[in-house]
Amino acid sequence: MSCKRKETAVIVSRECLLPGIFSMWLEAGEVAKEAVPGQFISMYANDRSKLLPRPISLCEIDKEKGFLRVVYRVTGKGTGTEQFSKMKAGDAMEIMGPLGNGFPLEAGKGKRALLIGGGIGVPPMLELAKQLDADKLLVMGYRDEQFLTKEFGQNGGLYLATEDGSAGTRGNVLDAIREHKLTADVIYACGPSPMLRAIKQYSEEKHIVCYVSMEERMACGVGACLACVCGSKEIDGHSNVHNKRVCKDGPVFLSTEVEI
Repeated sequence: MSCKRKETAVIVSRECLLPGIFSMWLEAGEVAKEAVPGQFISMYANDRSKLLPRPISLCEIDKEKGFLRVVYRVTGKGTGTEQFSKMKAGDAMEIMGPLGNGFPLEAGKGKRALLIGGGIGVPPMLELAKQLDADKLLVMGYRDEQFLTKEFGQNGGLYLATEDGSAGTRGNVLDAIREHKLTADVIYACGPSPMLRAIKQYSEEKHIVCYVSMEERMACGVGACLACVCGSKEIDGHSNVHNKRVCKDGPVFLSTEVEI
């Protein structure tokens, strides 16, 4: 895991991809140089009435330029994410990162890998697709409108699943996997808990090694407050119970290590 640091980041560009979905490139210096796929940053709103930062997964990493890309959903009026969506190029914000443990790239090297994303769990799969040295099959699930599909298509074989059937397979990501008879040696997944739960069960049935990136509400983002724990087989040395801290021990876990 990289060493986290707090620094002032400058917005390079901001774009609305879909209603409520925004993309932002940040000049983030040393944070960008240390980041790996699957990690996240904590972004602090300039409105000081909001004490807690917003944890946002990394979508793309440009180490040479020191840039990071985040793609996020606005969660409501008056929220930190709404404030981020109104900022513009040249504005500055405080960030902390890189945080958490990323995807294990070596586990998929030279193998056939299924990269599965759902909803706002889609963005962090892009940098993984760019860096993973494997035969990559990308399965992305959306409710209706899609985003980042052009970028994914440039980094592996892309399959889509939409709830309304507007693109790809009608249904969920597992429906797409079964429809196209996709197979793999290793699975990497990020998305809502019901999706991850189904993928965990699928991977166990098919005896496929599976890594999941958990989505939980976070407060401190550094493992101190225990607000984002999930159940685990092992006893956590910090809390002395069967818990894992998603922000500190994750967000990426071997699926057999955690309860979803």
